Formats: sequence, C-alpha cells, structure tokens
Amino acid sequence: MREMLVALLAFGLVFAADAFYLPGVAPQDFKRKDVMYLKVNKLSSIKNQLPYEYYSLPYCRPEKIVQSAENLGEVLRGDRIENSLYQIQMRVDEQCKFLCRIDSLSSAQAKAFRLKIEDDYRDPGQPTCRDGENAQRRQEQFACKDIRARVSRRTDLARIVGFEVEPFSVKHEYEAPWDKASPVLNTCNPGRAISVTHDTPPQPVLEGTEAIFTYDVRFVASDIRWASRWDTYLLMIDDQIHWFSIINSVMIVLFLTGMVAVIMLRVLRRDISNYNQLESGEDAQEETGWKLVHGDVFRPPAAGSILASYVGTGVQLFGMALVTMIFALLGFLSPANRGGLMTAMLMMFVFMGMFAGYFSARLYKSFRGEEWKKTTLRTALLFPVASLQQKDGPGWWSLLVVTDLSWLWPYDVTSVACMQQKDGTKAGGHGSGPA
Repeated sequence: MREMLVALLAFGLVFAADAFYLPGVAPQDFKRKDVMYLKVNKLSSIKNQLPYEYYSLPYCRPEKIVQSAENLGEVLRGDRIENSLYQIQMRVDEQCKFLCRIDSLSSAQAKAFRLKIEDDYRDPGQPTCRDGENAQRRQEQFACKDIRARVSRRTDLARIVGFEVEPFSVKHEYEAPWDKASPVLNTCNPGRAISVTHDTPPQPVLEGTEAIFTYDVRFVASDIRWASRWDTYLLMIDDQIHWFSIINSVMIVLFLTGMVAVIMLRVLRRDISNYNQLESGEDAQEETGWKLVHGDVFRPPAAGSILASYVGTGVQLFGMALVTMIFALLGFLSPANRGGLMTAMLMMFVFMGMFAGYFSARLYKSFRGEEWKKTTLRTALLFPVASLQQKDGPGWWSLLVVTDLSWLWPYDVTSVACMQQKDGTKAGGHGSGPA
C-alpha cells in the first residue's frame, strides 16, 4: 500500500513539474487570426538621460490612450507602457499596411522630431530615424515611421518565441484625392514588402510635410523552444577571456605587494633592533616609532556612529546582491517579467534591513557607545534618503512609491535593530578592546 502511494505521488509530481511556471512568465498560445496588440514605451536615449513619453512626438495615436498596469520595478524605472494602433493577427502576413496619416507637420512638431533624432531617441529598440547617405550629405533628418516586424513562432504550437523590428523611412505617394476609408498608396505593393534602396525617397522632417505610417508583418516558423527564447538577447558577443590583461594585472599587484612587504619588513626590523638596544629603564619608558600608535587600533573612532551606519548599510547591500543573484541563478527572475529584477532588489533591500540594524548596533556597542537609537535611525535613513533623487522624471506615481519605500525602509531597519539591540549589545561588549 505504501509503495502504491509513493508511486502515485511520484506520478503526480511529474505532471506538476511539467505544469510549473513562474508568475508572469507562463506561455501563451494563440490561434490563427488571434489579434495581438503591440504596446509602446517611453522614448529613451544613450546621449540624454531625460526620457520622453512616446506620444510626445507626432506618432499615430489611438483615440484613448490607456496606460498598462506596471509593477514596482517598471514604475521606478520610469516606464510608460501604453497602447498603440499596431495590431497583428496570428499567422497572417501583412504588406505595407496603412496605419495613419498626418496631414501636415507643424513647426513645433518638426522641431521636436529633429531634436529627438539628433539625440538618438528611440522606443527601446526602435530608433526614431535612419541615417542614410542622403542624410549625411545634405544634413537632413528622416523619420523612421515605417516598421517591418518579423515574428518567430513555434512550428508545433502557436507560441511567439521571437520578435524582430526593422525601422525604415519611405516617403509614400498616392493619387489625389486622399481616400481615408480605403487608402491606396502608389509606393506599396500588396504582394511584396517595400524594398528600401538608395533610390527610395525617405520621409524628411520638414514643416508642412505630410507623413503616412505603414508597417509590414511576416510570420516565420522557428525551432526555438519557449524556454530558450531569450538566448538571442542574452548572448554575449565578446565573451573571450583576456588572459594577457588578467596576468598583467596579477603581476602588477604581486610586484607592488612585494615592494610594500620588503619596505615594511626593513622598517620593523630597524625598530625592533632599536627597542632591543635600550639600556636604561627610563629609555624603556619612552615610546618611539610604532609604540606611539600601538594602542590606537583599540580606541573608538571619533565618529563611531557614522562608521557603524556605513558598515550596517554595507552588510545590507551585500546581502541584497547575494540573495538576488541566487534567485536569478535559480531562474526566479526571468527577463520576460519586466521590472522583476528591480522589484526583487528593493524587496531584498528592505528584508536585509534586519542584518543592517543588527550589525550596526553590534559594532557601535563594541565602541562602548550609548546613543544606539541614533545609530539605528541613521542606519535606516542615511543612504535611503540620500538616494531619493529621481533624475529620470518617472512621474508623481513613482514619487509616491518611493516615498512609501522611504517609510518602509526605516520601519524595517529600525524595528529589527531595536529588537536585536539586546543581542547586539552583548555581542559588542565581548569585542571591546583596551583603551
């Protein structure tokens, strides 16, 4: 009977393991012609640290902009995930599909577009322009208003395992008058994708010009497994080990260490020889050389409370990094869960406040300090309050979240430090040195 129960339990665990997925990263299957809605994010740049909303530029915008629900990590990163007009049907290819038309770019819109192009702004992964030979020669900016999407799907299941976007710029032409209901573009061929060549005129960013937005979609079969879909993005191109640089650095460190050791040994031998040559008791009482500072290592520092706060915060950061890396190695922090890494780091930082409070109290008590409450508050407030400056401008909601965290950190660190103060006092008392 027991063997049968064990066999049934093992059989059930097989299906449980096969069906186990972490929150937020479970696979989603699509049927043919199922609609997939693409979303847009903030505009960011490697040249400028100030992000902008996607619809701050004259892009095609829906009638009602809906912001997606974000987790704590996405809010603190300043993400702005919103809906768009891009719609893709599963396993349905599209060629030069019309998205929208902007009748005329105003002076402010054209200027904003040019400034974003010069600063290399992009909706993460998609640049706002393409620098071609014509742009370099004539010092013009061209808007990347057309995209070509390549969607990889599993051959056996309707799962998306890859998504590639190629932005390009084409100045579309049509026969007047403009038919808004069913527009027909002369630059588009419904049977094939647009071929961008040097003869294809790009879309200039000039005041008074119109802009027509289009996009292509192509589905391709792929053998990539669902669990391996992120390997392409996580692949390191330059993964060679630079042995020469490593050996060079090690040799320099060893050489400098040897030089310092030789100098220290010579000085110590000379001082020891001088001490051994003392003849009278009066000379023996005179402190020279190393004896002048031999007791300073046991004297408490002038700012022992601040030092204890620094040490406690260092323990807190080290514990946060260690636990976060362990969870990442175990696969709990998937790249598919946007903002999951930052959320986990913040939660671990709050949780590790107990160790920060304990070690700061223990170290401060080893200095025979009496103001342990101030040390505990300083440990809880010093670095969190100093790090509340948000330069990315994530908005009032992020500021509210950061404010809540600023209250959560001190509460956690202070409460646990107060609970551990008795143990910290005992541990610190045994470590006190002679004055």
